[in-house]
Amino acid sequence: MQALTKKLPIDDMITLQLRVHRHNAPLIKRYAETVESEEDRTYSIAEVFPEYVGKETQVALRAYRTRENLTQKQLSALTGIPQHHISEMENGKRVIGKERAKKMAEALHCDYRQLL
Repeated sequence: MQALTKKLPIDDMITLQLRVHRHNAPLIKRYAETVESEEDRTYSIAEVFPEYVGKETQVALRAYRTRENLTQKQLSALTGIPQHHISEMENGKRVIGKERAKKMAEALHCDYRQLL
């Protein structure tokens, strides 16, 4: 099979509008330019979402809870951990700790080490 060597005709182009945070705009633009130039380029999470660097635990907890379609209150009922503590953990104001991570991991169907 021959590789695609020609650029797409201009009339096959569309205009795409996105609403992104101002500081992410250059990253999105660079990504779009890469896609159009057909370069193989991968981006790290840190490049795309620099605001989450160092917050992996909080993001993981919220992501697993969302994946299971649970509210903080429902997770609280399943684990016995007060809802406001779960909120503080998700916002990085409270350390999760090994025992709490194990309780939450059981309810969230994940490995507790992902929450530490």
